[in-house]
Amino acid sequence: MTPSGTTSGGAPGPAGQPAWELLLPAAGAPARRRGRALQEALREAVRSGRLAAGTRLPSTRELAADLGVSRGLVTEAYEQLTAEGYLRGERGAGTWVGGAVRAGRVGAATGTGGGGRDPVAGVPDVRVDFRVDFRPGTPDLSLFPRSAWAAAQRSVLARLPHRALGYPDPRGLPELRGALAGMLARRRGVVADPERLVVCSGVAQASTLLGFVLRARGLRTVGVEDPGSPEHGRLFASTGMETVWLPLDGEGLRPEPLAASGVRAVVVTPSHQFPSGIGWSAERRAALLDWARTVGGYVLEDDYDGDFRYDRAPVGALQGLDPERVVYAGSVSKSLAPGLRLGWMLVPEELLGEVVERKRTMDLGNPVLDQAVLAEFVTRGGYDRQLRRCQRAYRERRDALLAALAARLPGIEVSGIAAGLHVIARVPALFGPPERFLARAAEAGVALRSLEEYGTARPSDGDVRLVIGYAHLSPSAIAEGIGLLAGAVGA
Repeated sequence: MTPSGTTSGGAPGPAGQPAWELLLPAAGAPARRRGRALQEALREAVRSGRLAAGTRLPSTRELAADLGVSRGLVTEAYEQLTAEGYLRGERGAGTWVGGAVRAGRVGAATGTGGGGRDPVAGVPDVRVDFRVDFRPGTPDLSLFPRSAWAAAQRSVLARLPHRALGYPDPRGLPELRGALAGMLARRRGVVADPERLVVCSGVAQASTLLGFVLRARGLRTVGVEDPGSPEHGRLFASTGMETVWLPLDGEGLRPEPLAASGVRAVVVTPSHQFPSGIGWSAERRAALLDWARTVGGYVLEDDYDGDFRYDRAPVGALQGLDPERVVYAGSVSKSLAPGLRLGWMLVPEELLGEVVERKRTMDLGNPVLDQAVLAEFVTRGGYDRQLRRCQRAYRERRDALLAALAARLPGIEVSGIAAGLHVIARVPALFGPPERFLARAAEAGVALRSLEEYGTARPSDGDVRLVIGYAHLSPSAIAEGIGLLAGAVGA
């Protein structure tokens, strides 16, 4: 940085004042809230246009020195605003103001919210220019533990034998299968034999692997929860199987429609149902397993957010009750990052050989280095630390959402709050018909999804049921979004 306080590409603020000097008041905030103040000031500088699109920012070291704060605070601010789409950066090349930010709105380049995926990976949403995006499915990507992950990479590269870089076992690296089996047995109560664990590219690949195997066995239909993730049906459709919607109530999948459907395979999210947020009752879990044994069928358990519990004791995975009828699938997409494309499935003995062969012909297995790094991360305790970090952050954001809803939109009923990364908000009809309510929200720059988008049921009471994701948003962004929403509907 030059003595005048500008850098190459720097944009002056009012009266020639360099835009980043506007951050000085934030640097003087009390130490306890200095990091958040810096993020808010930088965000506002971008929104107001004081930092124009394409402006190159100082390095974290330079800006920290100019402001008299720690480099870590600046690094965290850059990472958070990059995750929100206000900034963009390339390793070793610098950080710029994102080109899609205008008039206080985060546009198509954002890495949060609008590109969120449902419990299984699928085609991202079409991104629209929203100021606050409450659509569910995306974790806070700025929480990815870069330093710890890099340390694990260095450790792995230093000791990984040459032979490990050959064609891998299609089931996955033995070290990773062992580490995951131990972790899943401890945290989720599954029956986890490393020999029956297959490393895959997330729950999406687990679904397609199972679909191909079941279709080769003569199955042509698969049941999915109604409401549920649309991606489940799409993934099985890619293997040639048709989807049958199966209705839920407050306890889980209803046994009678399941028995009458004729399906012999179902996909469920029993620990924290997506999107309704309910936890299946013990009776419905037992009924589902009885059905599977009776028809000789299989259950794919998508444990998409099983590690995030706030106000209730952890609910063990369904697979632990019958590992021969339940295929258990999970991933690090919510706990680390979906871009890692790392997940797992625990497979019944009867299907194991066919699943492994299909995995071999599909891609020969996942990259060895990535698997070795995750194994190191799990074994050395980094994964448990990451889960605790995410748990704290997401609980804080959930609480911020509940407080904002109570203050700005009284009368809304909220459910599914004890776990997961989203809540269900039931908005009374007095706020307007569903179509108009959602239209007003969009006009105000707030992206929302209704529960109706996830199934076939259409409520007749006139209320709007929203699926509100909060994990990827800061508490201040959550408060801002609910405030915008309240203003839009005249609350």
